[in-house]
Amino acid sequence: MIFIGFIGSFFSGLLGIGGAIINFPLLLYVPEWLGFTGFTPKEVASISMLQVFFASLSGMISNRLNSKGGTSLVHKKLVLQMGLGTLVGSLIGSVSSLYLNSEAINMIYGILAVIAVFLMIIPTKASSENKQVSEVMYNVFLAVASAFLVGIVSGIVGAGGAFILIPIMLTLLKIPTRITIASSLAIVFLSAVGGVAGKIAAGGIPLWPAVFAVVGSLLGAPLGTYLSRRMNIKILRYALVVLIAVTAVKIWIDILL
Repeated sequence: MIFIGFIGSFFSGLLGIGGAIINFPLLLYVPEWLGFTGFTPKEVASISMLQVFFASLSGMISNRLNSKGGTSLVHKKLVLQMGLGTLVGSLIGSVSSLYLNSEAINMIYGILAVIAVFLMIIPTKASSENKQVSEVMYNVFLAVASAFLVGIVSGIVGAGGAFILIPIMLTLLKIPTRITIASSLAIVFLSAVGGVAGKIAAGGIPLWPAVFAVVGSLLGAPLGTYLSRRMNIKILRYALVVLIAVTAVKIWIDILL
């Protein structure tokens, strides 16, 4: 559980995601592969949401520390607007998951992953990558509405929603990649606040497995955040596409076969 938490949070800090896109399949399949008692999709969603909360918090703090003395890449206005949208949506989705069966939760996750892959392969204009935070303009209504809708569905599967919010921010809102990655961790954290509250209200969280996953999360996110500032933008983008695509294929194979 510590290793799974570490892997998910490492990519959380590296790519600005909450880690659930990685942790959901790891938690669902790895314990059974190793001969342990497996988790149900509802339990996976609960553990994953707690991991997302602490991984995004750790990554966000590390990002802030690393930016001291330099220019912050976090768009505070965008974080506040999209963060509140995902928080409310995630709370609604988390409570709603109580009334969904395991197959429905897996299917929702699979749909989100496929949508994210298609959004990520749409190229953005290279000129937008040179903009500073103060120069970034975007459609506020589109930002809040998309964050709210993503919050609902990501709350169901125990995700922070960044694995689909990032493509939306890049392609629809035209936010530069590094500003997107830096800001998304803060947005994911606010989303996780609503998600965790909803999961606690719904009940059924495996406490000790979640604790060990969180321990791994606190170790992996700072390392990923450190490396993200020293890697090429295109590598970060392509790495996210590959990770989401692999996960989507695995989930849909299990749903259809």
